[in-house]
Amino acid sequence: MIFLKYRKFALIFSIVLVLVSIAVLGFYGLRLSTDFTGGTLWELDFKEKTVSLDELRAFFAEIDLVDPVLQLSGTNLIIRTKLLEEAKHQRLLEEIKNRYSQVEEVRFDSVGPIIGEELKRKSVWATVLAIVGILAYVAFAFRKVAKPSSSWKFGLVTIIALIHDVIITVGIFAVLGRFFNVEVGLPFVAAVLTILGYSVNDTVVVFDRIRENLRKQIGKKFNEVIEISLNQTIGRSIITSLLVVFTLLAIFLWGGITIKYFALALLIGISFGTYSSIFVATFLLTVLQRSKS
Repeated sequence: MIFLKYRKFALIFSIVLVLVSIAVLGFYGLRLSTDFTGGTLWELDFKEKTVSLDELRAFFAEIDLVDPVLQLSGTNLIIRTKLLEEAKHQRLLEEIKNRYSQVEEVRFDSVGPIIGEELKRKSVWATVLAIVGILAYVAFAFRKVAKPSSSWKFGLVTIIALIHDVIITVGIFAVLGRFFNVEVGLPFVAAVLTILGYSVNDTVVVFDRIRENLRKQIGKKFNEVIEISLNQTIGRSIITSLLVVFTLLAIFLWGGITIKYFALALLIGISFGTYSSIFVATFLLTVLQRSKS
């Protein structure tokens, strides 16, 4: 199978996706959950009773629950609102149970604005430390690469591929937040860190085979070694990713609303991680090699 003849199309496609993602992120931003902004996350289960969002909004206005963000999944309702004190929480819960006798409180989580800022700061640091750790690992793993390439090229391309995967995932969630009220919180940060790990693992598998073949395939051109390496690893990469994707798809469809968007973030990130390992990282390596040769 010939991969490199598609490199221009793949790189243009990726550049467009990244630029659009950055633009969307700049215009819309991410819709942050109460984990970062502070507030209350309240989940109720109405059991077998069918309720509509319009009915619930009208009722909550009556009982003085002002401007809540409501999300209905089956009989479960998730309410995001400003920070509720315990006394008001108990009063509202009593009012709700008087109207809907079968309702059951599933969870009630409140986060103050100071804690939210601290979580936001720690999330940024966790992501930065993860990237630094990946840089150190790649630098060590590819410290001895046979000519005509060099270790810094492998490391640079790996980081570019990671940034590609994360920016596209974040851009998609910016769109989802703008048009579908999808919020990002600590589970999203966990998903991004998982994407970083998975993506670098997939890229390193391909690059490790390239490194081996650079030693074995003496006399062959660099692009020919890339083609051989991709054909040797593509089966493993696609099969492994498909198994993960099918599992995540099942979680997204049937796993419940609390982990639905965590699974979706992983689904997007891992799919693009597999794509970037094959069609972005290796193609950038050939571009970089040509520019330095």
